[in-house]
Amino acid sequence: MLNEERIKLMTKMACYEADEGKKNVAIGSYFRGDYIGLQVIKSIISGTIAFVIIFAMYILYDFEVFMADIYKMDLFGFAKTAIVDYLIFIASYAMVSYGVYTYRYTKARRSLKNYYNNLKKLSYLYDKEVKNRDYKEI
Repeated sequence: MLNEERIKLMTKMACYEADEGKKNVAIGSYFRGDYIGLQVIKSIISGTIAFVIIFAMYILYDFEVFMADIYKMDLFGFAKTAIVDYLIFIASYAMVSYGVYTYRYTKARRSLKNYYNNLKKLSYLYDKEVKNRDYKEI
């Protein structure tokens, strides 16, 4: 005989596995520090690439004026300003990334915990049905 509660639970779990579950299992396979650290390092690398592109666009926007003023400007001061801007940009980007990936990891772990609790509940429902069936046969 079909158990309606068990069917609803299995349907809910199958939907989770097909959509959100794949991502959460991948996230849940890491330790918290490892996952967040890896994602922040990826963010720092992509932030560096973005900063270089933006800086190059800034220089190339008015390249003729930049080349004319290059002999008049303090190159060490310009480099120092660019490095400080880079460090501020990367530090703020890394902090935002840390917050985002901490939230994602926590959300994924909570979701996986709920999924595993549903698995335990499903196992309990199967055991309960088997015991009832065995009891009726006797």
